[in-house]
Amino acid sequence: MDKKELVSEVTQHLKTKIIPFWEGLRDDEFGGYYGYMGYDLKVDKEAVKGCILNSRILWFFSRAYNELGEGQLLGEAEHAYEFMKDYCFDAENGGIYWSITYDGKSEDTTKHTYNQAFSIYALAEYYEASGNAEALKLAMDQFDLIETKMKDSIGYKEALDVKFRPVSNDKLSENGVIADRTMNTLLHVFEAYTNLYRVLKNAGKTSEAGRVGTQLTWIFREFAGKVWNPKLRRQEVFFDNDFNSLIDLYSYGHDIETSWLMDYGLGVLGDPEISALIAPITDAMADNLIKVAYDGHSLPAECEKGVVKENRVWWVQAETYLGFLNASLKHPEREDYRNAVYSTWNFIKEYVVDKREGSEWFWEVRKDGSPYEGEPIVEPWKCPYHNGRMCLETIRRLK
Repeated sequence: MDKKELVSEVTQHLKTKIIPFWEGLRDDEFGGYYGYMGYDLKVDKEAVKGCILNSRILWFFSRAYNELGEGQLLGEAEHAYEFMKDYCFDAENGGIYWSITYDGKSEDTTKHTYNQAFSIYALAEYYEASGNAEALKLAMDQFDLIETKMKDSIGYKEALDVKFRPVSNDKLSENGVIADRTMNTLLHVFEAYTNLYRVLKNAGKTSEAGRVGTQLTWIFREFAGKVWNPKLRRQEVFFDNDFNSLIDLYSYGHDIETSWLMDYGLGVLGDPEISALIAPITDAMADNLIKVAYDGHSLPAECEKGVVKENRVWWVQAETYLGFLNASLKHPEREDYRNAVYSTWNFIKEYVVDKREGSEWFWEVRKDGSPYEGEPIVEPWKCPYHNGRMCLETIRRLK
């Protein structure tokens, strides 16, 4: 397979599998998109609607419209935007709820920094697609909320209640720890601010872009100083309040995702000093992963205390493909990166894509590619963000 064939296959997959699947989950009665489809492909129309899921769907259809220019995609984005605006925001206290009932009532009123960040990511993309000034104002309001209510002198906070008082961070903690700070939240605040900065700069909004750019620079330095472990050539994942690592955990998926997201952010920011600080780190992330974790066709989920969790999670495979695509374009002399792009795509299309009619991707498969039966096809975390972005970035970078 050559580059032209790869782009053709990935574009076809996006247009005939991913986009139609998510269009089919549109809820025209209560707004937004249905929040759950089981492994049996049955949709629960009364399941909760995660606000992260809705933000990611809004981002996906907006980004797809910006790349492909097909009018129905903007219509889907508008549908997601109206649901977000009318139901996901807390009109009294500010911020985005964690989840909504199927018919639009607040369900989980937690205000998580991670969740606020994804609303910014989506609203900025939707503004670029639609020109809707209200969406950009909401994005800036969310930026101000994070910076004033969800950050302290050490870094970003995690879980807060409806009135922004700290609560247990169980939603973004795993592996038997409850973390006061996480790599994951910092990464996705960074991702959201990168998109907001890009859109503001393109719109000629210099003052607002400057404020966001200042925080982007700060986050880059936080990653380099507190999250990156230069000795182990990986990120730490879960931290106490003072950024002391809580567990020996190597999150393969987050590291490969971070490697390309930060490179993209460097290009958007365009600061030579920050690029000199961060580019060697992103190079080391990708290089370490392909040497110690990649098995020639897929990437395991993670390694805890030296023990590899061998399941192949859907989003990890999408980010593996995209991370090695980014690395191969940075380093065309590295044949191993280039081969990893094609091998990962072959693994995805053969095993991770659910070939049943009316489905999309499995949640996870075993090392041999057999699916874990029973895992849902859609739920608040299972969305078109990772795999849709994989396709859209392929088109943007290789077409």
